[in-house]
Amino acid sequence: MVQYEKTIKQLHQLVTQNVVPGVSYTIFDAHNQYSEVFGNAQLVPTKMKLWANAKYDVASLTKVIGTTTVIMQLVERGELNIEAPVHQYLPRFTDQRVTIRHLLTHTSGIEGYIKNRNQLPAEELTNQLLKLHVGKDFNQRVKYADIGFIYLGWIIEYFYHQPVQQVIEQQVLQPLKMTGATFSPHKRDCVPTEVQLKRGLIRGQVHDPKAYILQEHCGCAGLFATLSDLEIFSHAMVTTNLAGLLTAATIDQLFDDQTPMPGFHGRSFGWRVLKSDAVDNHLVIYHTGFTGTWMVLDRDEQQGFIMLSNRVHPSADNDEFLTRRNLIVRTYLQEKESEIKGV
Repeated sequence: MVQYEKTIKQLHQLVTQNVVPGVSYTIFDAHNQYSEVFGNAQLVPTKMKLWANAKYDVASLTKVIGTTTVIMQLVERGELNIEAPVHQYLPRFTDQRVTIRHLLTHTSGIEGYIKNRNQLPAEELTNQLLKLHVGKDFNQRVKYADIGFIYLGWIIEYFYHQPVQQVIEQQVLQPLKMTGATFSPHKRDCVPTEVQLKRGLIRGQVHDPKAYILQEHCGCAGLFATLSDLEIFSHAMVTTNLAGLLTAATIDQLFDDQTPMPGFHGRSFGWRVLKSDAVDNHLVIYHTGFTGTWMVLDRDEQQGFIMLSNRVHPSADNDEFLTRRNLIVRTYLQEKESEIKGV
């Protein structure tokens, strides 16, 4: 019997039932690795078969691969304090209650409406984002949003005096030898995303509208990567403390709830944390990307599940994918424990 049979079947159904054009995935443990690439890269205006080592817009996986890693490096060096107020580094953001921890765990409560946000030039969008206010959710609940990681990107720039995306390349992508990962890919190497009225077929440019405007100054999205790149990152995360880019103690923190409220709220620094189906219910880390990507990593059992798709092609109006994603991840968590137990 094929290992992870149910999970793999559900991945294939995403394509055969027209939920996504194509899929590239890897499921690995300490002894085995299962990888496949199937389906199409593009459906309109013409069909294009998906190919191995295609570059995907990984969207919010940028937050955990890049921005979180660099922030934790700064913390390890003693340059940045998790409990420090954001205002200390971004003085134009005036609320002095919000800390780095709040940004990393999506508990800042920062909110607000920016008129014509997606049409603003970068400088004006930056000004408007820094003027957002703190609402009633501050320090009360997890509310996932991009704004915290846009701020964290600017905080990285405060220390490095370089655009955040350049810092991620230097501090994460290059040391890990993620040679296909880039913020400036060649169009021909990329899987297309959405077809939009103003931008046309988006290919080789970031899909996220804020990242499209902010460009190299955006820490919430913008990374393009191949399946092989994410395999390198994932193996390093669960076996070698990201090849020594972080300490074991920091990785321990990433695999634990770090929200400032009492109790378990399922958010680490950057990552979401899920309870595994193991006897000890140890935690695994998980993150998704709007374009149709996700990673699940289990350090205790040296396991991982990477899935890449362009579920926003040709349209981002695809709620069925979200339902299927949750089901597939739950199936995987159940199935991998069955594999270990020999059930």
